[in-house]
Amino acid sequence: MEEQLNVTYLILDGHVEVYKYRYLYFTMFFLVYLLIICSNCTIVYLIWKHQNLHEPMYIFIAALLLNSVLLSTNIYPKLLIDVLSEKQIISYQACIVQYSLFYALGGSEFLLLATMAYDRYVSICKPLQYPTIMTKKNVSILLALTWLLSPCPQVGLSMMCANQKLCGFTLKVIFCNNTIYKLFCATSRAVTVYGLFILLNVVVFPVFFIIFTYIRILIICYHSRGEVRKKAAQTCLPHLLVLISSFCLFVCDVVTVRLEYDFSKTARLIMSLQLVLYNPLFNPLIYGLKMKEIYKHLKRLFCQGKLNQGD
Repeated sequence: MEEQLNVTYLILDGHVEVYKYRYLYFTMFFLVYLLIICSNCTIVYLIWKHQNLHEPMYIFIAALLLNSVLLSTNIYPKLLIDVLSEKQIISYQACIVQYSLFYALGGSEFLLLATMAYDRYVSICKPLQYPTIMTKKNVSILLALTWLLSPCPQVGLSMMCANQKLCGFTLKVIFCNNTIYKLFCATSRAVTVYGLFILLNVVVFPVFFIIFTYIRILIICYHSRGEVRKKAAQTCLPHLLVLISSFCLFVCDVVTVRLEYDFSKTARLIMSLQLVLYNPLFNPLIYGLKMKEIYKHLKRLFCQGKLNQGD
């Protein structure tokens, strides 16, 4: 018989209430998922359509937003099905797949942010060398690496987890994440060491690299004219805000699972909302409003929409 995991939806505060108001919750989550897809894809469409946005910085932004769409798609369809179901269950194999995609895409997000930081570093600190360093070929290589360096090791870790013996079958989460480690009969040293190796390569090292590049940018800006400072503020601030958001999400995930701290339902609700609601909507909002060129095209798009409605 296929082993299944009973997923408890603490975010909806209990099984009975979930089923009682299932259509209301389904509508809410569906609208949120639709908003995530529309907001992220709108920015990606603008970057694809307009020639003046075909620059490395905007291409990396488009990649980051597409990554957010994929991350949300890994969670929301199953979440919508569970809301309508009397029992929220998922096979262990499907849970492993969801867990793998979640951390593979999460790692890619940090690698993309590191790539964007490097792009800003070259643009501001080495402006004369920028055209020769950030060529189309190099941009393609960097994008390929960001989507390979995280998923490939994660596949190996997932295969190791799939072979672990289970002594538990209940997850107090709304989707499969590192909490699956609590289901193992014994903690495998190989899984722990390999997991830490992946963590260092796709999160810790990229974050330190980002901090280093922005320190260098701040030093250059301090000794530069006002125009350079203004350019740095306009292009670097959104990246830093997104980094802080992603890093806070990562810290919450590590604290709740690795340290095995028993949070209250309210705390778990807040942390879950940050992932399924706040974080995927935060990125397009920041880049749509804070990036001057994107904001121009976004404003023009909405103005054209209003004129067409008026006609």
